[in-house]
Amino acid sequence: MLVIVGTGHAGYTLAREFRKLDKATPLTLITRDDGASYYKPDLSKAFASGKDADGLVKASAAQMEAELQARVLAFTGVTALEPGAHRVHLGEQTLDYRQLVLATGATPIRLPVAGNAADRIHSVNNRLDYARFRDGLAPGQHVLIVGAGLIGCEWANDMGAHGFRVSVVDIAPWPLPRLLPEPCGRALQAALAGLGVDWRLKNSLKALDADGGAMAATLADGTRLAVDRVLSAVGLRADLSLASAAALACRQGIVVDARLKTSADDVYALGDCIEIGGRLLPFILPIAHAARALAPTLAGTPTPVQFPAMPVLVKTPVCPVVVCPPAVTEGAWQVSGKAPDLEGVFNDTAGRPQGFALTGAATARRGALTATMPPVTPR
Repeated sequence: MLVIVGTGHAGYTLAREFRKLDKATPLTLITRDDGASYYKPDLSKAFASGKDADGLVKASAAQMEAELQARVLAFTGVTALEPGAHRVHLGEQTLDYRQLVLATGATPIRLPVAGNAADRIHSVNNRLDYARFRDGLAPGQHVLIVGAGLIGCEWANDMGAHGFRVSVVDIAPWPLPRLLPEPCGRALQAALAGLGVDWRLKNSLKALDADGGAMAATLADGTRLAVDRVLSAVGLRADLSLASAAALACRQGIVVDARLKTSADDVYALGDCIEIGGRLLPFILPIAHAARALAPTLAGTPTPVQFPAMPVLVKTPVCPVVVCPPAVTEGAWQVSGKAPDLEGVFNDTAGRPQGFALTGAATARRGALTATMPPVTPR
């Protein structure tokens, strides 16, 4: 039996790829949520699409069982792994496997915040989180987004463009500081400000307190904002809970080799939970490449994953952004163009292009620049 832990994009994508090659091996997927299939990137553009949490569902767990000829164990937590015995524990029950795949994803990072309403801060990492965040939220209300990274900016665009008052707070000096050089980040900041987004950069949320029907957010600089909802979007951390408890090799993520095998025999991993070649690859495109390689490996043909250059499309239509994050840190950005249409190329110390960032109309250059980028080579 093949067992996949996780029914997010990674788990279901792998299951589909596997079933193309092997229609006979029993397949079981285990998930802590309802097992519905949906496209996670749709969460941060759900207001634009006019969809609530149920509207994002593409197939129910029962429909996925029929499509994959598999069992989907919904609302089921894996409590322990026993790699030596090829067994997973589901509370008092156990399930034996021939091969096991961990597609456990990542969990939201939560920063410490004082105040009697700190427990009302939302993180949206899945469809059910989104349902809770959206419940009772109405256009015109004030939403404070903590984090000016990729997810924070996408949410700011989606909500700012659809009737919400939006403030964004971050210790960074400009949006997407880990992905964009300053001129490109400033171009995105200006475009979102045009939607009414209120930027509180070089700042942080210190406390959140109940204040009548709303809440009072206190920032590090002493500013107090009356807000109706707070969304934490400060990033994700690979979910290592099961893997580390089972003594699998872990660093920032579950360590896998080029065939996506962990340090345990017949245990594999893919998606946001893995570290490969010393890198985390927490984006959608790496999942597709990993699934297409891991499926034949599981079906009996060992296949190393090959990652080409994989540009990331940031869902900020008010200012389109495409970025190909450089794998190296030593080097410099060279930015050309006029805001908002900017082209940034990151060259290493030898002058070789290692990444790029494009904003506005310059995103049309994505294909040409991708062709000049080195592949991501797992070790």
